[in-house]
Amino acid sequence: MKDIKVAELFAGVGGFRLGLENAGGFDVNWTNQWEPATKSQHAFNCYVENFGENPSHVNEDISQVWKDISDHDLLVGGFPCQDYSVARSLSGEKGIQGKKGVLFWEIMNIVQYKKPKYVLLENVDRLLKSPSKQRGRDFSIMLAAFRDAGYCVEWRVLNAADYGFAQRRRRVFIFAYAVETEFANQQFKLKDKQVLHHNGFFAPAFQVEKKPSLKHKDASFVLPRDIIDVSDEFSAIYKNAGIMRDGMVYTAELLPIIKKAKTLGEIVEEVYNELGPVDERFYLDENKINKKGRTEIEELRYLKGPKKIERISQTGHKYVYSEGGMAFPEPLTLPGRTMLTSEGTSNRSSHVIEDPYTKRLRYLSPEECERLNDFPINWTNTGMPVRTRYFCMGNALVVGLVTLMGQRIKDVYELDIDKFHKQGFEQPSML
Repeated sequence: MKDIKVAELFAGVGGFRLGLENAGGFDVNWTNQWEPATKSQHAFNCYVENFGENPSHVNEDISQVWKDISDHDLLVGGFPCQDYSVARSLSGEKGIQGKKGVLFWEIMNIVQYKKPKYVLLENVDRLLKSPSKQRGRDFSIMLAAFRDAGYCVEWRVLNAADYGFAQRRRRVFIFAYAVETEFANQQFKLKDKQVLHHNGFFAPAFQVEKKPSLKHKDASFVLPRDIIDVSDEFSAIYKNAGIMRDGMVYTAELLPIIKKAKTLGEIVEEVYNELGPVDERFYLDENKINKKGRTEIEELRYLKGPKKIERISQTGHKYVYSEGGMAFPEPLTLPGRTMLTSEGTSNRSSHVIEDPYTKRLRYLSPEECERLNDFPINWTNTGMPVRTRYFCMGNALVVGLVTLMGQRIKDVYELDIDKFHKQGFEQPSML
């Protein structure tokens, strides 16, 4: 079987490509990575440093170059999610019609222009609930857009730690496949539950319990035929898994069959064994006092502790803001929490551990963050600032999840190869 041709959008430092290459049998023949907010293109430079110089590595605005994309069987990308950020307040959500949400339509331009067999996308799981005033509208628009382009869609929210990886990182993966594929033909013969539990795209690699969730009932509904009606009026409650076939949606809350996860302590040990002791700059400063009169350790203990604070809203209404406590330091016996782009700074979300070798408190090193996302050690050590290395890992995906999906895509692709061979045709590269 020839390699599956892949085009990669919003590539970042190359997590999708790395995961597919680890699976074997993929040829990434066009890549786009461009950060409009800065002159320094650190992520793109990191990509080139790891995958080599090539004219197919494009560092330009995708809206200006999407027609230059090569023919491909599989389109992948972790499209920008600033408008659905889990750190943004509900009142500030904008959905896919926000400042960067327009880039989803660049994906659909490519889908309609090149008609790839398959599309694999990744985003934060809040996408399923966005925006707050019309729950599920944004994801419904996406499903309707794929329906109108001639695709079926299956999605699954995956917590990487549930399937053995070292980070409790929840992301929604969206797999769309053209209705002309043999995979689609076989899927249409299956009942909804068979797809999600056994024979769909995700189930073989990410197995789930036979019993349904008792708290969340399965749901079925039909998307409005007019995508404008979806945008203006439609809302829906999407569970952590589902399928859309010809506008018919079935969604269910699946319970993963949990695999033993790698722990944060194992990650720390891995990096120590390869690189030795962590640099002094990552340790908390026990002497420096901030403007609030606290040391760095005291500040972090406060930020991570439980609190109730009286605040006044913009309308003058008084309310109590409260949040629960977090472990300080992080337990090394569990997988890490979800990394954010602010990792390594003095804030509530940063991982702080007691170094098992020095017994002193410190942040995770950039190399440990790379391993939490299943990247090789020093993947981002390509000349970018340390702060940017943290930022890139906060935006990245868990590479091993993509490797598992890549293996499944090869199985799906083989169905089309077998079909064409039986019909006496040569192996197709495109529909």
